[in-house]
Amino acid sequence: MRIGIVCPYSFDVPGGVQFHVRDLAEHLIGQGHHVSVLAPADHDTALPGYLESVGRTVPVRYNGSVARLSFGPVTAARVGRWVDRGEFDVVHLHEPVTPSISLLALWAAEGPIVATFHTSNIRSRAMQAAYPLLRPSLEKIAGRIAVSEDARRTVTTHVGGDAVVIPNGVNVDRFATAVPRPQWQGAEGAPTLAFLGRIDEPRKGLQVLAAAMPGVLEAYPGARLLVVGPGDAEAARARMVPEVLKATEFLGAVSDADKASLLASVDLYVAPHTGGESFGIVLVEAMSAGAPVVASDLPAFLRVLDGGRAGATFRSEDTTALTHEVVRLVGDPAARAALAEEGRRRARQFDWSVVAEEVMAVYETVTHGAGGVRADTSGDTRWTRMLRGLSRPSDD
Repeated sequence: MRIGIVCPYSFDVPGGVQFHVRDLAEHLIGQGHHVSVLAPADHDTALPGYLESVGRTVPVRYNGSVARLSFGPVTAARVGRWVDRGEFDVVHLHEPVTPSISLLALWAAEGPIVATFHTSNIRSRAMQAAYPLLRPSLEKIAGRIAVSEDARRTVTTHVGGDAVVIPNGVNVDRFATAVPRPQWQGAEGAPTLAFLGRIDEPRKGLQVLAAAMPGVLEAYPGARLLVVGPGDAEAARARMVPEVLKATEFLGAVSDADKASLLASVDLYVAPHTGGESFGIVLVEAMSAGAPVVASDLPAFLRVLDGGRAGATFRSEDTTALTHEVVRLVGDPAARAALAEEGRRRARQFDWSVVAEEVMAVYETVTHGAGGVRADTSGDTRWTRMLRGLSRPSDD
């Protein structure tokens, strides 16, 4: 099958959607399919052979984060040429209502279209306002996927229709076989805790974990906090009290291999996120590596953790409750081992061997049902028609 996948976010900036697109593409290529990925990326970024860049992006604040997006007539022309050249059996768009190349590809494509919705944002005024303009184009989508029940609820609330829930995937064996590293391992009475996420993004919750750490250090003075992720480390340090700062090591952005080894090494992985999460891919990565998980009780996290059976939870933003859970688990090796074992079992349900098969079933459904019928574009807006027209000529 010839498959075109569109990622709206810059491929040179780490993120859950980017990793999802990358891993899905590589799994499908390994299965013998022809896959081309279209995404924004800086010109000096080393890109895999299956990926074509539409060029640079601009940062836009969205859903409590900063998304790097590309839009406009020049980008539309590049998207249109990619669609024309690809002659795809199916075009798979990620986040099609985001003002980036997924929306441009939706306007340009005329064959079977699948869309995956990642965002969980039930009260999005922007989506409510944009829906009447986007509705004719959204009706072109033949198969809708949501990565979680929370993302599905966003679809049904703001976009209309329904979506099949297919979670994010993880290469479970890549994490399960990771080798622990002594520098990241704890010792009796001196545990290591890991935090992964953009450190200057409040919804990732580093400030919550930092506020809980004094109680952890009171019980275990040798405890260490290992912080992984991009962002302004100096600003994060400035917000920490001296004893927490002394116990914290900022590792910056790390490679996939280093991330797997880190998760295989630590005594606990802590996810203190405060909201805006539709799934929780890092929880699955931690469980795959055998790290016992402590996470805030966001609905998306509870679903990944099987209602709390595959990881300990605490009330979101409750630093006292977080301290209690960490201290309790550090002092109970048997409980940590039980959580780790249940986490490994649960993680297998999110392996790409399972997830990609479900995605392929959607592809087959929409292509078998297409029958060569082109989408009805009579309801398109003038802006839509203009950008579709711009997608054909050269922009050189």
